[in-house]
Amino acid sequence: MARRRSAQAAQAAQENADDGPEQERRPTRNITGPQSALTDFLASHNISARQIRDEAEARRRQAALADEDEDDEPELVVAESSTAGARRNKDLAKKQKKEAELKAIEKIKASKAFKKRKKDNDEDFDDDEIARAIFEERTAPLPGQMENCEICGKRFTVTPYSVAGPSGGLLCSPCGREAAKQRQGQQPKKKPRKQTGGIGSRRTAQSRILDGDIGGKSLATLCVQTLAKNVDMAESLGDLPDHLVDKIARIFSKRRLLKPETLPLFAQPGTETISIYDGAKLGEQEFVSIFQVAANLKHFKARSAIQFKDTVMDYVLSRNNTLNSFYLDGANLLSEEKWHAFLQANGRTLNRLQVYYTDLHFGDETILEIQRCCPNLKRLKIESNQKLTDEGVKSIGKLRGLEGIGLKLQNPVESASLESCISGIGSSLKTLSFKEFPDADDGLLKIIHNECKVLTKLRITESEHMTDSGFAQLFTNWENPPLQFIDLQKCRHVDAARPRENPNNVGFCGEAFKALMAHSGQKLQTLNIHACRNISRQAFEEVFSETAHFPELKNLEISFCEEVTDFILGCIFRACPSIREVNVFGCMKVKDVRVPRGVILVGVPNAQGMITEGMD
Repeated sequence: MARRRSAQAAQAAQENADDGPEQERRPTRNITGPQSALTDFLASHNISARQIRDEAEARRRQAALADEDEDDEPELVVAESSTAGARRNKDLAKKQKKEAELKAIEKIKASKAFKKRKKDNDEDFDDDEIARAIFEERTAPLPGQMENCEICGKRFTVTPYSVAGPSGGLLCSPCGREAAKQRQGQQPKKKPRKQTGGIGSRRTAQSRILDGDIGGKSLATLCVQTLAKNVDMAESLGDLPDHLVDKIARIFSKRRLLKPETLPLFAQPGTETISIYDGAKLGEQEFVSIFQVAANLKHFKARSAIQFKDTVMDYVLSRNNTLNSFYLDGANLLSEEKWHAFLQANGRTLNRLQVYYTDLHFGDETILEIQRCCPNLKRLKIESNQKLTDEGVKSIGKLRGLEGIGLKLQNPVESASLESCISGIGSSLKTLSFKEFPDADDGLLKIIHNECKVLTKLRITESEHMTDSGFAQLFTNWENPPLQFIDLQKCRHVDAARPRENPNNVGFCGEAFKALMAHSGQKLQTLNIHACRNISRQAFEEVFSETAHFPELKNLEISFCEEVTDFILGCIFRACPSIREVNVFGCMKVKDVRVPRGVILVGVPNAQGMITEGMD
């Protein structure tokens, strides 16, 4: 086989030799064209393509001559000679490449990029290392070229996103992903970027405006918010004043941070006041721990106290706390017997009792127990109760000395029962709140006019039988000083068939509004006439006329008063220099009113939302 290849090679060489004279006779054509990348690379290392071709032809001729001789030893010598020549060529190429690299590095050392890199370098690298790093960056494969992966050796196309390997080479996509995962596991996770704009930030800003926080936050507010964000690091609240502790408790409840782990911040041995605005995450043991730790507790307030059961009350009764005020919301599992036991044990010192959402466990018998056991009670508030009836309401009228009463009952109560209650305690009342008593009529208003002489706060809502003349008589020639707070929302005529027709002037209407502002306008701070839709435009314009002046009015609720217009709002802003917030939901005639600076107008449908802070 070797002899046959040698013969073929010799014949090819003879043919080439025969063609030699003919080729020499042909005219030489100097045709040149673009060189390939390989030719440029070889030329940069002083390697000639002609030289390679001549050496290859010489090796072939030597192989042909060796095959003609049947001796194998010369063939071996020629092969070894050929291998040695290839090795010499390879060594020469490496040497030339290294010399070119050294020249490039020396050239880099004289460049501006090298001087800048050396100046910015913080670590102790010598000049050669810096220059070599720049050289490697410049000679790295460009996107689109082919390269072998440093880890797996797989050939891949280089892209701008190819990842560098540990030894300076490039990695293919699978190996690059694995390397990225390993680096992420070694490095700490970055915190998510805080949102600096958008819907959420605008909603937060508008919420602050509604809360009255206009302008920059106070230092106390910033400290409280910082504490809420880092609640896990807090050990105690120290000697903060009560109003700041209450503010912290409100923020904790708003953010659902009040739980067994954070409750000890508020329950300390010297604590006298505890306010829990959301006790949904607290169990029986947590409520028990409050009375265990706070031995000097005098004022207790808990909302959503679902787990405040008989066992908790048993422990409270076993302690010697002198409670002055007791506020409990949502404890519908606390039995009426335990309520009676509590009143018997703490009734002498109790001066304020507020009970919300007790379902069927706080009724007429409990009111009688309060009458027997609580001689110093000043304020009583019962809301969302399903057991209290007319008899209990009449019994409240026998609690002499009450200064504040608030009722909101589920059972229907006759107006006569409310009148009997006010007849007994009206002379000492400073706060009167009757929520959602649709059957109350003008007789109750007359009793209030005759009996109440020191009221500062009046609330009667959702009455369907009181009339405009009854309200007007209440405020006309009333011996009571001007009120500071009035809430008469939804006292209106209710007729599903003819809602706009009100021939008998049922509800709070124009004449009553005039009498109210004439009586209490100079001292009034908060007025709520929500949905009193029968107040006429003429009444609004007469009350807020050019000569009107209500210096202390700050909050005004006139939503769904259909006759309110841009002109009337302008009159309100002029007549009330201290006004801070006006609600106008459902006032469809309000369209483009100019709001003074610092005033919040809520309820105007516009492109930016429902809240407008005046800038004029």
